[in-house]
Amino acid sequence: MKKVFISCPPMLAEQEQIHELAEQFNLEAICADVVQTLTEQELSEVLPTCDGWIAGDDPGTRRVLTAGRSGSLSAVIKWGVGVDNIDQVAAADLGLGFANTPGMFNHEVADLAYGYLINLVRHIRSIDQSVRSGGWIKPQGTSLHGKTAGVVGLGNIGQEIIRRLNVSGVSVIGYDPYAKPHENYEIAEWPARLEECDFLLLCCALTEDNRHLINEQALSAAKEGLYLVNVSRGPLVDQAALLAALQSGRIAGAALDVFEQEPPATDDPLLRFDNCVFGSHNASNTREAVRATNARAMELLHGLLQD
Repeated sequence: MKKVFISCPPMLAEQEQIHELAEQFNLEAICADVVQTLTEQELSEVLPTCDGWIAGDDPGTRRVLTAGRSGSLSAVIKWGVGVDNIDQVAAADLGLGFANTPGMFNHEVADLAYGYLINLVRHIRSIDQSVRSGGWIKPQGTSLHGKTAGVVGLGNIGQEIIRRLNVSGVSVIGYDPYAKPHENYEIAEWPARLEECDFLLLCCALTEDNRHLINEQALSAAKEGLYLVNVSRGPLVDQAALLAALQSGRIAGAALDVFEQEPPATDDPLLRFDNCVFGSHNASNTREAVRATNARAMELLHGLLQD
């Protein structure tokens, strides 16, 4: 019986389903003890003993994949959409089968992005904290209707975010080098027209070309009072530049579901800002979406292990 190592935290939360799927595909599931990601050393020790790996955001580096390939490892599945943490060139060089699970939680990530935006502009977090402590504050919010949002990344998730924004009367400027004209939004070349955007939502894949896309230059070009939402990857945002923009008041607030370092250090100065909302890289995590993605990941891995 072939062994499958699972290190994706949302998948690991569904232990009963994992073992049902393993039995269905005649596989032995080995479940990691992990909060967010394992280290290269930890992965290098365990992967050679397994035939397949369902990875979360762990470092799937050439070192890790080579270590796995030195043993039994023959296939890797990246649970989810983003594949920036897996060295796909190394996987191909080593003859490892590889796949990911796109299109599994478009609605879930879009819902959370939309929720983050409403939380920011209506100060929901601050009001909640005030009421809990005996206060009764009434901060003035910002309407969505009549505003303009920039959406970076016009794939499936970006399209779902735009639908939600359009329903609220928000006009959209889309940024994506591969986008085609669409009736629901205008298209601009980054960073053109940033000065028109009241909100900026990031939902694109992370590449070497867009690392620190949100940097000092972009934030300086942006409209004063911008609200930023990132439900994609932490390194899209230069957190030092964001910190400076928050300190100066140029940025009205930010919602980060992801960070450059995950989890962030407890003394990260960003965490002191009351006009920010933070998540735990959890945008896709609903029971329905997770269970569907678990099944798809195990199905794909089983197929690769048969090749």
